[in-house]
Amino acid sequence: MTKKKLQAAKRMWGGRFSRPPAKAAEEFSRSLHFDSRLALCDIRGSAAHARGLNRAGILSSKELAALAIGLEKLRDTVAAGKADFTTGEEDIHSWVENRLRELVGEPADKLHTGRSRNDQVALDVRLWLRDEIDATLGRLKGLTGALIDLADRQGGQIAPGHTHFQPAQPVLLAHHLLAYAEMLLRDADRLRDARVRTAVLTTGSGALAGTCIPLDRRAMARDLGLPAITANSLDAVSDRDFVAEFVFCASLSMTHLSRFAEELIIWSHPAFGWAEIGDEYCTGSSLMPQKKNPDMAELVRGKTGRVTGHLVALLTLLKGLPLAYNRDLQEDKEALFDAADTLRGSLEVLTGVVGSLTFRPERLAAAASIGFSSATDLAEYLALAGLPFRQAHGVVGRIVRYCIENRKDLGDLTLEEFREFSPKFGPDVLRILTAEASVRLKRGPGSTAPAEVKKALREARKRNR
Repeated sequence: MTKKKLQAAKRMWGGRFSRPPAKAAEEFSRSLHFDSRLALCDIRGSAAHARGLNRAGILSSKELAALAIGLEKLRDTVAAGKADFTTGEEDIHSWVENRLRELVGEPADKLHTGRSRNDQVALDVRLWLRDEIDATLGRLKGLTGALIDLADRQGGQIAPGHTHFQPAQPVLLAHHLLAYAEMLLRDADRLRDARVRTAVLTTGSGALAGTCIPLDRRAMARDLGLPAITANSLDAVSDRDFVAEFVFCASLSMTHLSRFAEELIIWSHPAFGWAEIGDEYCTGSSLMPQKKNPDMAELVRGKTGRVTGHLVALLTLLKGLPLAYNRDLQEDKEALFDAADTLRGSLEVLTGVVGSLTFRPERLAAAASIGFSSATDLAEYLALAGLPFRQAHGVVGRIVRYCIENRKDLGDLTLEEFREFSPKFGPDVLRILTAEASVRLKRGPGSTAPAEVKKALREARKRNR
């Protein structure tokens, strides 16, 4: 670092110290290389704070105007990607103050009146995260919409339903895809709820006890579009619940994406052959020329552990901190930023993957009919005929064993064979043994019945608006 840059990197503290920080300590504690992402939010918060100081009589109108011009110039420089963050400051707050001092001179020295970096950084992160939540909601909406569109195109396509990854009951493919849409819709609900606790003003809390400066905190909150202010200054500067809550939401979203990615990997395996991912979202092998690997799905599955790790790191970071602010909290940002980036990339790539998917109806239909998938329909047929369900379950279990021993499927049996197991079987039993009949027989909202799936598609579209 040049002497000029070292001189420019004026610290926001130091008057009571007789020696400068050791080089190793200075490098170890520096955060500008990652919290520079907060630059625009720091500038936005500083502009609102300047207006608050003007209302409090600390800044004259002339000083406010100078600061406003300087902050606007600084904002334009950052927004254009022309900012130099290698100037030696320890954090983004020092960087903004030093650059502002270069632009407007003495008025910059008044800007920190009534605030600490403790409440300042809390506000910066809240402003950044509020915007990130809004962007994430947009990406969730995009992927959810792609899933709904894909489900809508499937019509009456039958697919295998599983429990324990064993054949269970037939379902409509659209019903299966809508299950993932439901997960994402819940993810969006959680994020909207988390946004309420994120969009709160911390300015005016000072280092921990508040400030003697008569700041109108509610006016400052309105200035920044924040609907609430913090209620306790100690909590305000040390609270990172909103960060942990977002990373939890991101972890759960990634878990849902990982489950879907796992199914994409299975579906595209030649042994199943139920679906194919577009070439543009797969890769090949450097050795095996025949390979088409579902790498994007694999990466989403792999990156899920990374986001979950950030959640554990944050909770561990917070668990033993006494009130109020501690420097440990500097460690929240890299976890937050990486979790947000990872979720963003995963949502974007899976939206593309979903748009590229094609299904193989004949393979899906064949898979839906294996493994005695109509057995539960047979048991419920007997229950509707008056046989207690536990007895009906036993009857159908014995029929399945008979089929296994005689290498038959349920659809191969005659009415006479069925009646050997129960006299309650009538001729209509032979009409419920196909996968198509199985889904038609279902009843009630939330089921895989075709009429209910159509309703679910319409409802999902409304909820995703």
